[in-house]
Amino acid sequence: MADATLLFGIGAAKAGTSWLYRYLCAHPDCHLRTIKELHFFDAIDDGRAAEQLRMLAERRRKLARRQADAADDANRARRIAEIEEYEGVLASADQGQYLSFLNRGRGGERLIADITPAYALLSEGRLARMAGMSADVRFIYLLRDPVARLWSHVRMIAGRRAAKGQELAQRAGAILERALSGGEDHILQRGDYRGALRRMTSALDPSRLFLAFYEELFTGATIARLCAFLGIAPVPADFGARAHEGVPLKMTDAQRNRAAGFLRPQYEFVEASLGRLPGAWETNRVGV
Repeated sequence: MADATLLFGIGAAKAGTSWLYRYLCAHPDCHLRTIKELHFFDAIDDGRAAEQLRMLAERRRKLARRQADAADDANRARRIAEIEEYEGVLASADQGQYLSFLNRGRGGERLIADITPAYALLSEGRLARMAGMSADVRFIYLLRDPVARLWSHVRMIAGRRAAKGQELAQRAGAILERALSGGEDHILQRGDYRGALRRMTSALDPSRLFLAFYEELFTGATIARLCAFLGIAPVPADFGARAHEGVPLKMTDAQRNRAAGFLRPQYEFVEASLGRLPGAWETNRVGV
């Protein structure tokens, strides 16, 4: 059996990677495991393997406790088994076992993948080593309008932290203010296009890197370009099924203007690097 193309989906966070994962899972030329974000390289590099293993164990226990109908039992059992299998892989920190995990169960599919947006924070050295893991390694990085991406990330965090009965808008506003005042670094880092693009362009062959705007992802033209890049057949996509959209909550004009001013360097860097910005980016860059 010929070696498969190895794809790394490395971000950005809240920029369509979950939708991409689901599209590739359903694609007949692709073989993906049921765990979307493996966090293999960042957990090892950052010394967080034990923390990641605890999270995997908790996810497995929740699946085991969940009430499900008969139709879901097989899928749930498969997910639990794959988590157990991957726990051993991550604990080993062995790259060979990691690749074997991605390939296990593959038939004639042409592509295997690990879609972990946190990989965008990896060092140039790690990205370069990942690019050499197989004969054909490719990377995808999706970019979303900086203000919209930030607000989506803030809303997600607010939803997780909100106490019962707490006003979500108040919680989200407080998290946004902390992020724009130098706190909540993890939120801003996941949308640091300037840093990520600099590391990627330094470490990777540009012909092996696919860049796309979230605002243009859900079109036949972009999917055709994506499939051609990956060497898989162009298969129609369901553009109506978005993933993890979260609770709808609008920014105030003051919040939007403050965020746009703070993120202006990101807009300017992407425009200089890619030569253009989508219309929605231009609108948010100038504020309200």
